[in-house]
Amino acid sequence: MRSISRFILLTLLGWRIKGTFEPIDQCVVIAAPHTSNWDFPLGLLTRKIIGLEINYIGKKSLFKPLWGWFFRWTGGAPVEREKNSDAVAAIVSLFQKKKVFRLALAPEGTRKKVERWRTGFYHIALGAHVPLLMIAMDYAKKEVRISQPLWLVSDPDADFAKIEAFFKGAQGKIPAYTSLNIQ
Repeated sequence: MRSISRFILLTLLGWRIKGTFEPIDQCVVIAAPHTSNWDFPLGLLTRKIIGLEINYIGKKSLFKPLWGWFFRWTGGAPVEREKNSDAVAAIVSLFQKKKVFRLALAPEGTRKKVERWRTGFYHIALGAHVPLLMIAMDYAKKEVRISQPLWLVSDPDADFAKIEAFFKGAQGKIPAYTSLNIQ
């Protein structure tokens, strides 16, 4: 499957992958900009080429029949999107229970245009004491950029400046929905 994914993404679709995903056992991966349903297959192809298991979470409605089996099979887990639930604490506890756990999130939380990213990814990485890896999906350049691990320093201004610098210029599939504002 790895060679098929490489053929599809790199040869047929003409994308490039810049950077390497270090084989660390635990991390939070943020992939942005997230503006289209096409980001999901792009992410699956990239993940297969990288060759590491990376899990993700999605809204609960995705995991109902008919397609729920597919999302679970590809490493997904459903989450409740209620305001009262402490999703950050629940996810941090997953990191504490698992030796190998890499969690991918879309920091926008939706494919639609947002004014600011959600910061749950930041609090999860800090709470679990794991690094952040960033993946920019730049449709304008047909390029997937992978960062080196970023160990957060608990200074949101400094950390967010580094994150924004990495994603600067990355354009989503729907450019009008691209938002790279964290604060």
